[in-house]
Amino acid sequence: MADSWTFAVARDDLGRSTLVEGATPALSDGEVLLRVDRVGLTANNVTYAVLGDSMRYWQFFPPDPRGLGREWGLPPLWGFAEVIASRVPEVAAGLRVYGYLPPAGHLVVRPDRVDESGFRDASAHRAGLPSPYNVYRSTTGDPAYRADQEDLLILFRPLFFTSFMLADQIVDNDFYSAASLVLSSASSKTAYAAAFELHGRGPRLVGLTSPGNLAFTRSLGCYDEVVSYHDIGVLDAVPTVYLDLSGASSTRAALRGHLGDQLVRDIAVGLTNQTPNADAAEEVFFAPVQMRKRSLDWGREGLDQRFTEAWRRFTGVVSGWLDVQVGTGPEALQHAWLEVLAGRTPPRMGHVVQF
Repeated sequence: MADSWTFAVARDDLGRSTLVEGATPALSDGEVLLRVDRVGLTANNVTYAVLGDSMRYWQFFPPDPRGLGREWGLPPLWGFAEVIASRVPEVAAGLRVYGYLPPAGHLVVRPDRVDESGFRDASAHRAGLPSPYNVYRSTTGDPAYRADQEDLLILFRPLFFTSFMLADQIVDNDFYSAASLVLSSASSKTAYAAAFELHGRGPRLVGLTSPGNLAFTRSLGCYDEVVSYHDIGVLDAVPTVYLDLSGASSTRAALRGHLGDQLVRDIAVGLTNQTPNADAAEEVFFAPVQMRKRSLDWGREGLDQRFTEAWRRFTGVVSGWLDVQVGTGPEALQHAWLEVLAGRTPPRMGHVVQF
């Protein structure tokens, strides 16, 4: 490839993608150049693209108009990058950071609120976007960082943060007085991380999954019961909270038909009213909302401490649930995108790409 590169997908057809070569970006005063080093690709990244317009995910990394037209979008990724040039005295070259990255060789950021933990990108086009996505954590100032767990951080940290906040909101509301919590898409990383946080703390945890994922999901040990979507009728008719991570309208209809008034809460997780199934839910969970509440309740350091404690508990077991497949170069990223988009990635597999 050339000095730099960009991977983009067609906003109206996520299966159509392109790799564009380009020059390494130049810096202005107050800017820092990051070299994207190692990223992950999960169904979460596909969700960013699906909701790119409604949730403004396309706005984080607008394509260079000289290389790509408006019909293309850059799906955000999570991973590690290195500062290779800086015009900000407080940010030195060589700093390694974790955060929200474009599917590209480089990213120019405008650091603000710089301290030992990292910085925020104060670039004008990101000013009105959700602040948790603008944080870049220094590996030297991040209590959750361990060098031998970088791939776990890449694949799970953003998902686990959602799971952690979801579990916290449920506990914060005394489990909505439910006797059972039912999670769809139970084999997904976000679902089973939430189940891991909730297991043994209150109501019975039930995972719903496809027949092909039953064995894997049961092997995790974080659900009290795992059943197929076809067997919803076997669920106990007790006060139940439904946590919808699948977006399948047929699953919601089956639960409502079976449980009736015993379905006391119906929560779509990570979906928006642009998704028909979320519109049918009683409410939508969005992690930054609970994060803001807990930042006020606990302070930033208190939230970080609780997250780190939960993360360490989770990483103590999750490596046994995951097989990491590492690819190299932009072409490997393009391949991984198509695999995840098509649903060909087994629940045990995680895609990581090194550049």
